[in-house]
Amino acid sequence: MSLRTRTSLRITAATVGAVLLATGCNAAAKGGDQGKGGGKSFTLVTPDPVAQNEFLKLAVSGVKAAAKAHDGSQKVFQSSDTDSRQQNVASAVDSAPDVVALVGFEFADIVAQQAEAHPKQQFLLVDACTKKTYDNVTCAVFREHEAVFLAGAEAGLLTKSKKVGAVDVLDTPQFRRYSEPFAAGARKVRAGVGSRTLFVGGQSPFNDAARAKDQAATLASGGVDQVMAAAAAGNTGVFQAARDKGFEAYGVDANQCLTSPGVVVDNVLKKTDVAVEKGIGQILDGKGGTTVSYGLKEGGMSLTGLEPGLAASKCLIAEPANSDVLKRVEKLRDDIAAGKLTVDDPAA
Repeated sequence: MSLRTRTSLRITAATVGAVLLATGCNAAAKGGDQGKGGGKSFTLVTPDPVAQNEFLKLAVSGVKAAAKAHDGSQKVFQSSDTDSRQQNVASAVDSAPDVVALVGFEFADIVAQQAEAHPKQQFLLVDACTKKTYDNVTCAVFREHEAVFLAGAEAGLLTKSKKVGAVDVLDTPQFRRYSEPFAAGARKVRAGVGSRTLFVGGQSPFNDAARAKDQAATLASGGVDQVMAAAAAGNTGVFQAARDKGFEAYGVDANQCLTSPGVVVDNVLKKTDVAVEKGIGQILDGKGGTTVSYGLKEGGMSLTGLEPGLAASKCLIAEPANSDVLKRVEKLRDDIAAGKLTVDDPAA
């Protein structure tokens, strides 16, 4: 699951079902820079324009790092809708790079078709997977619940009311990865913490900022002062409610403190750069055709508070008064990475 400009949280291909097939438009119009190396070649296809989308910018960084590591070249095709996704993937396959990397569930069915039609082309699908296993499709998925647990621990240490909550996009096991571990993390560090989750739902669960704002305000009226914002593009509504009602929130997938300073404590980061670079390396090493899970141990999940550049993040966790909170969270991260602490996965 992921946050982007259009839809913040991602779901697996099995959850979404068979959609997303269309005819094309000009793929080259949104192409990115190409490296000058003479070795391997890689093409990244994004589901939406990269622009200022930090989640997708990380994926671009990953393919560039892979090109540098393998003395190769890279291209980036940015899609804008279903039609351009289909065309961009077809164009990428036509150029026959060593690896075509794609980010998001939108590509699951497209990749399945292309993998069957072009069995010698290697594909890397990030943050999703095809329903059927293919020898030429490598999947990179994430253990979001591990980092959400850490954010919950921060909430448990910071709450004054001993009540935490979450605004979640849908009431499904996959999306409860962003609410149940948050509550579990809070209880881990502070006994007696209560929790409540409200869901956006409705006709546009991924884009309903007004509904997300109302749900967050309802949590606040019940005394919740730490809220996990897992409402996709509706997170803006949660952050607005945080300003209005005086509670603190937590972002998803990228640093949302930058656009909502003063109300966001920290962010659950999904590091697509790590998954893209490592996934390409895995394929070149002849270990493709499998699904690899990235969590805290692999560096695929993290918090803004645990990453370099915290001082400039505009996150509340960067305040000197919260240094002890970060120390506690670092210890929990290390325990999870070392296998000393297991976080239950609601989607398991």
